[in-house]
Amino acid sequence: MSVQEALIAGSADLFRHVTADKAEFYRAIMAVFAAAKRQYRLQLRPEEVLAEADWPGAPPAREEVAAALVRLSEWGNLESQPDMARKQTLADFYRAHSIYRLSRGGEAAEAGLETFASSLRHRAELQTVALEDINSRLQALRQLLDSAPSSEQIDVPKAHQILRDLVRVFEDMTSNAQAFMAKVARGLELRQADATDLVAYKRELIDYLERFMSDLIRRSDTIAALLHGLSARIDEVLHPVAQREARDAAPGDAEGRAGEAGRRLDAWRERWKGLCGWFLNSGNELPQAELLRARARAAIPQLLGAIAAVNERRSGRSDRSADFRVLAQWFAACGSDDDAHRLARVAFALHPARHFSLDLAEDDVPANTSWLDAPALTINPRLREYGEAAPRGPLARIRDRSRDRELMARQLAEESRQVEAARQRLATGRPTRLSELGELDPHAFGLFLALLGEALAAQDDPEQPVERQTGDGLLSVRMEPLAADSRARIRTRAGVFSGRDHLLTIRPTRGAA
Repeated sequence: MSVQEALIAGSADLFRHVTADKAEFYRAIMAVFAAAKRQYRLQLRPEEVLAEADWPGAPPAREEVAAALVRLSEWGNLESQPDMARKQTLADFYRAHSIYRLSRGGEAAEAGLETFASSLRHRAELQTVALEDINSRLQALRQLLDSAPSSEQIDVPKAHQILRDLVRVFEDMTSNAQAFMAKVARGLELRQADATDLVAYKRELIDYLERFMSDLIRRSDTIAALLHGLSARIDEVLHPVAQREARDAAPGDAEGRAGEAGRRLDAWRERWKGLCGWFLNSGNELPQAELLRARARAAIPQLLGAIAAVNERRSGRSDRSADFRVLAQWFAACGSDDDAHRLARVAFALHPARHFSLDLAEDDVPANTSWLDAPALTINPRLREYGEAAPRGPLARIRDRSRDRELMARQLAEESRQVEAARQRLATGRPTRLSELGELDPHAFGLFLALLGEALAAQDDPEQPVERQTGDGLLSVRMEPLAADSRARIRTRAGVFSGRDHLLTIRPTRGAA
């Protein structure tokens, strides 16, 4: 038996009180010891347990509590020792008085049960606040590096605190996002929803997902830029932080302590790699933030599908037997046998045979020719066996797509650069007349048309100004109509765009820069 198997076999009794006959009674006692540990109280007497426990029913007798404490000690959840402070007379030495404390195994069992219960109670959520916290801690780390004259003069305790906060926030955000998307994949908990609350819940969930996606879009670029700038200098921080952690390592063999700093450094590098993988492209793989955004966007059609399933269940689901009953009613309503035959041909696809030929030398056979009268067809044996003809010649070699991917990456980068240049030209934050925009290149004109379409879609009265935020949450657009007889002409490579002149103001939203 291995050491791990021996540990598992020896710890099986630690959970016997959960399935015992008096499980609630034992759990009330263990809750007292767990609370005492949080309060830094090392030992408890039976009467203290009797007074402090939250019993499921009437308070038990002291003898019953003492017997339960003995049983928990036998199972390994508690440790006992004689209560020598209470031995005042000779008769007291002949009475069994004990004090109890949590054993190491009992403490581990309580921690496991508490984690299990908290996981069941946990409600997963998409944390937009975590994105703001990650952004602020990355900025603090960059300021710490910029303020240090050299890598030897970095404030290591402060850098260590920033990294620990960053890891804690990031792990919490990723675990919550994973749990939330898993819940969405299980049907968004709508299949058991009450029909009266369905519409309100649908609107709340869609607003919730749109708000998260908008914040994710705004902050992902900023976080990615910070990570890209810090990655070149991150080892200047991780090395001293790992050495600082290694000083607190528990004593052991000399070889283990010598390599502790290296193990801590590898662990911090792995955490940093995971953080970068969330917001930066790694090879041909998309960042996890983009995948999460796609999953959140796909949750809306899933939500609508779940709503359709609920409505279908409320209105009576249509199945094959119901379809056949409706079809039988149609047959009964036919006025003649010819109508019934036509309905049968349509319902069961009883169309005339369509002959085909693999021998191009043969003449086409009319569709009304019987199979018995039609000439035989020459079928390739391999086609008859596998359903497809075998290709002739050697198999095609696997093509190397690396150059194509590099070309596509360069094209995407160039297109992103041009779109960003168009955005910087238009999103100045200053009011500008449309007639003063001048000539626009294709990317700037495409962005202008997209913004114009979103603004006009939200305009109720063409004589009133309109202001709204774009769907991606990056820009804010305000359009104010000028005089009715004013005209604006915008020249492009495709022609001239003209219309009523407006006062246009485009500015980046907060956090989008």
